[in-house]
Amino acid sequence: MSPAEPEASLTDPGRRLMVKMLAVKLNRSSDSSHLNPFHHNLPVCFCLSAVDGTDRLCVSERAQCVPSRVLHLRQLPPDVSEQEVLSLALPFGRVSQLITLKTKNQAFLEMASEEAAVTMVNYYTSATPSIRSQPVYIQYSTHRELKTDNMTNQRAQATLQAMNAGAVHSGNMASGGEGRGIAPGQSPVLRIIVENLFYPVTLEVLQQIFSKFGSVLKIITFTRNNQFQALLQFSDTVHAQHAKATLDGQNIYNGCCTLRIDFSKLSVLNVKYNNDKSRDFTRADLPSGELEPAATFGKSKGLSQYAYFCILFWCFPSSGLSMAPVPGSLVSHPRVSLQMAPPAVHSVLLVSNLNPENVTPHCLFILFGVYGDVQRVKILFNKKENALVQMSDATQAQLAMSHLNGQRLHGNVIRVTLSKHPVVQLPRGGAGQEEQALTRDFSGSALHRFKKPGSKNFNNIFPPSATLHLSNIPSSVSEEALKDLFSLNGFAVKAFKFFQKDRKMALMQLASVEEAIEALIALHDHQLDHNQHLRVSFSKSTI
Repeated sequence: MSPAEPEASLTDPGRRLMVKMLAVKLNRSSDSSHLNPFHHNLPVCFCLSAVDGTDRLCVSERAQCVPSRVLHLRQLPPDVSEQEVLSLALPFGRVSQLITLKTKNQAFLEMASEEAAVTMVNYYTSATPSIRSQPVYIQYSTHRELKTDNMTNQRAQATLQAMNAGAVHSGNMASGGEGRGIAPGQSPVLRIIVENLFYPVTLEVLQQIFSKFGSVLKIITFTRNNQFQALLQFSDTVHAQHAKATLDGQNIYNGCCTLRIDFSKLSVLNVKYNNDKSRDFTRADLPSGELEPAATFGKSKGLSQYAYFCILFWCFPSSGLSMAPVPGSLVSHPRVSLQMAPPAVHSVLLVSNLNPENVTPHCLFILFGVYGDVQRVKILFNKKENALVQMSDATQAQLAMSHLNGQRLHGNVIRVTLSKHPVVQLPRGGAGQEEQALTRDFSGSALHRFKKPGSKNFNNIFPPSATLHLSNIPSSVSEEALKDLFSLNGFAVKAFKFFQKDRKMALMQLASVEEAIEALIALHDHQLDHNQHLRVSFSKSTI
C-alpha cells in the first residue's frame, strides 16, 4: 500500500471502514507499542476522512519505539489550546506539524529535527511539563511523519505558523531549516554570576546542576568585580538556551546563591588545566597546573590576573537533585547532591600573618562573624601572629576564607586557610592567665548574625569594601552624630547617606577597605542609646 492509496480510495466503503477502525484504535491507545496495527514491519497509512465531519489524520512510515521527530502528548486539559501545546515545544526548535485530539486529551507534534525532539524529551524526563498545573506526559511517537491536509485543521496550522514566526522573531527558540539555527547573540557558552554567595559554589556543583539540560563540555570559574562567576560550555546552543531559560534567577540554596545567566560572546572555551577552578570534561589528560592560571578565553586578555575563587570542593550526603525543587531553590539548603564521597573538611580556620600587637580574640570574632557564627578563637601562645578560628560549620569556614584571605588587617596582609584541627581546644586547667586570655569561647554570644533560620543576614553577605552598611540606628541619632562617632575613633568619613525609606539604616564610605575593616571591628555593637546598639556590615553599594 502506498501512502497515497487511502486518499485515492476513499470512495471504497470497505477501505473507508478500515481507515475508521484504525483511527479508533489510535484514539484508544497511548501511541506506544500497544498500537497493534503497527506491530508489523510494513508501512502503514490511515486517515480520518473529512467526508464524515472529522479531521483527516495521515500518518506515514511506521516507526519503532525509538527517537523520532514526532512526539505524542497525553493527559492534556480538555479545553487545551494550540498555543498552550506549542509553548511546551517551541523553546527546543521549530514545530513542523501539530495535530490535536481534544476529545482524547492528546496531541501530536512534529519537530523540525530529531535532535530537537530528543532534547525536548530528555529535558521533560527530569522536569515534568504542565499546562495549567496539570502534568503532561510526552513520549516519542511510533510514527516518523505527520501529514494533514483537511480544512478543519487549518486553525491549528495557522496557529503553528504564527507562533513559529513569533518565536524566531523574539529569539525565544532555536530556529532554522532543520531546527538547529540559533537566534543572533546566542552561543553554547553561558556566563554565570552567583549573587548572595552565602554557601560555596564550586565547579562540581555547577556541573551537577547544568548537566540536567545537556552535555557540559567545559567550565571555568573565577572571581571578577568581587563576584563569583563561571563560563560554562554546552555541546549545543539549544542546551545552553534551555538551561538559561530555566535557571536564570533561581537559587542554588534556599534564600541565597542566586544564578544570573547570560550568553557569552565566546563560542568556545580553551581550558589549559583540570583542577578545582577549570575543567575540560573531554580531556582527562590535561595537567592540574596548581600554581598556574586556570585558563584563557580565546583571544581575551588578562584573565590570568583574576583573583580566582579558591575553595575546596564542597559536598554533602547525596539526597537526589531534582529539577522540580522547592520554589526558588535548586538545591535543598544546605545540601548538594553529588554522587561522590564527601571529603574530610573541618570548620576551623588558620589565620596567619596577624599583627600580634593589635590582634585579640574579640577582634577576630567580630571580623569573621560577618561570614558566619564564630564559636571559638585561639591566638597561639608561642606564635601570636597565628590564630585558630572555629566557625559553626565548614560551609561558613569556606565562605570566610574566600572573602578574608588576602585582606589587610592592622597593617598586615592576613592569610586564611583551612586548619587540620577539627575543633579549637580550650586551655587546660593549669594554663597561665595570659594563655587563657588568648582563647575565647563565643558559642553563647548574642552577637551571632546567623543563628536565626531564614535571617535576612543570609542575603546580605558581601566582600570587605570601603562602604559600610549601618543599621539599628535610633531615630534620635543624626547624621552628624554618626559621622562624629567614626571620626573620633580615627576613621575618615568620605560620604554618608541615610536610606530614604528607612532611616534606621545608612551607608557610610570610608577612605579604604582596610579602614572599613577596622571600623567594623571597633564599632559593631556600639551602644547608641540605652537599649539600641549599632550594627555594621560590608555593603556592595557605593555612595
